[in-house]
Amino acid sequence: MTDEAGRLGTNVRWQGHARNSPGYRRILIALFVGGVATFAQLYSFQAVLPRIARELRLDAGSAALTVSMATIGLALGVIPWSVVADRIGRVQAMTFAICAASAVGLAVPFAPSFGLMLGGRVLEGLMVGGLPAIAITYLVEEIEARSTTRAVGVYVAGTTVGGLTGRLLAGPLAELVSWRTAVFAVAVLCAVASVLFLRLIPRSRRPTPAVQPHALRGLSAQLGRHFRSPRLLVMLAQALLLMGGFVAMYNFVGFRLSAAPFELPPSVVSLVFLAYLAGTWSSVQAGVLAARWGRLPVLIVCTAVMIIGVCATTLDALVAVLIGIVLTTLGFFGAHSIASEWVGHEAIADRAQASSLYNLFYYAGSSLFGWFGGVLYASSGWPATAGMIMFLAFAAGLMALSALRGPGPAELQQARRDRG
Repeated sequence: MTDEAGRLGTNVRWQGHARNSPGYRRILIALFVGGVATFAQLYSFQAVLPRIARELRLDAGSAALTVSMATIGLALGVIPWSVVADRIGRVQAMTFAICAASAVGLAVPFAPSFGLMLGGRVLEGLMVGGLPAIAITYLVEEIEARSTTRAVGVYVAGTTVGGLTGRLLAGPLAELVSWRTAVFAVAVLCAVASVLFLRLIPRSRRPTPAVQPHALRGLSAQLGRHFRSPRLLVMLAQALLLMGGFVAMYNFVGFRLSAAPFELPPSVVSLVFLAYLAGTWSSVQAGVLAARWGRLPVLIVCTAVMIIGVCATTLDALVAVLIGIVLTTLGFFGAHSIASEWVGHEAIADRAQASSLYNLFYYAGSSLFGWFGGVLYASSGWPATAGMIMFLAFAAGLMALSALRGPGPAELQQARRDRG
């Protein structure tokens, strides 16, 4: 139990920071800059993929491994990080993760071989995984229940700003210096953001769950309970399918815009990542709309917007492609904001592990479909990659409609407690 919890007394149940309180604001700002620190370095390579392919004489799919290997590392790390957080505390685990990620990120761009670079990216992803593995659970535990949807939206907005910053800074810089130096510059920015995170993040006021020596043996049982929940499985499918399609689009749309009929220079192609600002806005607005209209309707609408956007990118008109990228980004981040927060409330117990499973599927989809989209692009061009993305989003929406109607067990349990 934390000191603060002890001062509150064992009979007082911590309800979380109220909206607009000093603690609430510090949490939101800290996790916003934490999202920038981690996701800028995670995706900075995406902006220089055509340059990596050209300099190292790789095809599009092989160059994209610099992104996929990092997300594989992240996917592998999220469940172990949730266990670490249960043992040493949410804030302590996030602190170690973000510092280690910054250190590795500063070294990776200068790896002497492509194989070592990929290995470093796996390690970088493992360290980066500490923040998304824990952040949602930390928010659910430390902020009052009625404000968590909006708070998660702000955190997701921070990840979009991070993704945008990494891509937008690395792309134009690579025109002036080498792509390695450009990626290193992003890592320096992430290190600065990490320092801000450390100074701002409040100590947890909810006691860290007691972990017994045999707790690791019980992890499989905890995960098994989640896998037996059809609703949770569908939420995990949202992460796998939607993220997989979204990353595939951003991995290879640069190749499409650099080729005929557009043939845009790399510095102009990098500006496409400004579409991430649409995701920054939609991730927050989706939480606001979900609080008013319910999670499922907003999730379905966001998924439909994503499909429409991807469809528009198949047209050979530059304006249509750009509008399509913006719509896809709007839809994806809105859906992700809803689904990631929903998982935290759907789980009756072991919420940290449920959120970690969401992140595992999220980045597994990024790694798998982010690579496979390149295979399709190399063999059949952009229409094949876009077709894959639309199919994934359609399947995710269909599953959500079939399984997520009505309140879940956790919501029913909370309603019974409220009546009692």
